[in-house]
Amino acid sequence: MTRPSPAAPAEPLGGGCPVGHGATAVPLSGPEFHTEPQALYRTMRRDHGPVVPVELPGGFPAWLIIGYREVHQVTSDGELFPRDVGLWNQWEHIPADWPLLPMVGQPMPSIYFTAGAEHLRHAAMVGAALEASDPFEIRRHCEELADRIIDDICTRGTADLVAEFAEPLPVLVLSRLVGFPDAEGADIARVLKDLADGGPEAQTAYARFGEHMQQLVAAKRAAPGNDVTSRMMAYHEPFTDEEYALDLMAITAAGHLTTADWITNSLRLMLTDDQFADSLSGGRHSVGEAMNEVLWEESPTSILAGRWAARDTRLAGRDIKAGDMLLLGLGAANSDPHVRQHLSTGHPSGQGGNSAHLAFSHGEYRCPFPAQEIAEIIARTGIEVLLDRLPDLDLAVPVETLVRRQSAFLRGMESLPVLFTPVRTTGDVS
Repeated sequence: MTRPSPAAPAEPLGGGCPVGHGATAVPLSGPEFHTEPQALYRTMRRDHGPVVPVELPGGFPAWLIIGYREVHQVTSDGELFPRDVGLWNQWEHIPADWPLLPMVGQPMPSIYFTAGAEHLRHAAMVGAALEASDPFEIRRHCEELADRIIDDICTRGTADLVAEFAEPLPVLVLSRLVGFPDAEGADIARVLKDLADGGPEAQTAYARFGEHMQQLVAAKRAAPGNDVTSRMMAYHEPFTDEEYALDLMAITAAGHLTTADWITNSLRLMLTDDQFADSLSGGRHSVGEAMNEVLWEESPTSILAGRWAARDTRLAGRDIKAGDMLLLGLGAANSDPHVRQHLSTGHPSGQGGNSAHLAFSHGEYRCPFPAQEIAEIIARTGIEVLLDRLPDLDLAVPVETLVRRQSAFLRGMESLPVLFTPVRTTGDVS
């Protein structure tokens, strides 16, 4: 699960005097990123090659890596391109209220914002705690919570599968896994939505998110249980309560909106592409194929921040200065002609489930394998339960009217309105 990145604000921010790329920089905002991203990436490749000078809101420069080989190169060299935000050469210009700050981060002791040996220390602890989660138990939680969500909509005959299914399900499952009572799951979902939107509420949401995790750590210290938080705290190497809370924030944030978008984009594909139509009539194999297709074509994380150059270097003919930010264009890299020409069909998922995509990033800082497995269980189980319960799903609006999330970073839907034959709830035995 790659960590979700907030949407860019519509207007540039004031403050600071950043040193930019000049007139050649591509603004990392605008409707093309969510309406026709692949057309935009093709234009970028034509005009700039695989490493594109871009400008973040506020005028802050960065490099967007859109070549598959170049993303692979950057993510494979954790020494030259570490995920060490403290290296950024723009810090003196960054205002304290910059909305992208929660996404870019600041130096702090968490799995997401540490580098080198310290990152490996956190990754070992978090990975062990996640790996010990029982996949059958995760599936049981997911089935129960998916049924509960569907019970709230199934008698109506209409629903928005984004707001009423795909967004709440992952965070409710993840909240259970880390040890929250179900009653807190809904508030955590609201907090994460505000955080991911990257608007004026992002900073406040981040503070509330931290409070939730601090309270959870205190509760599990007093009364451990069979959950991820308790297993983290029982790890053989000690960490501080602040480190536990920050790592829990990373786990939950990384798994929430990206998994929700994986569900939504897969359902949209099944509803609009004839190749996956049998998914809607009980074709379980096609669910997996559709989910893999999405990881290639509509990766939930389109752009991931970030890496920072440890020293002056060159990448694909570009002069990268020490401290420059590099953004990983995962969605663009997956459509790079250099990799796609090796696939014999237009649908990578048709290649026996080809998993060479970069949807989970790559290298030392990629999404941990146990986290990927948890995300896949949540997404696949959720979709299968939904199709079992509501087998005649159909779009309620023309496909061309569906609106993507207004974000250069995340590839999701604003809504996915559907119609279906009303059915009874699971508790209705009359």
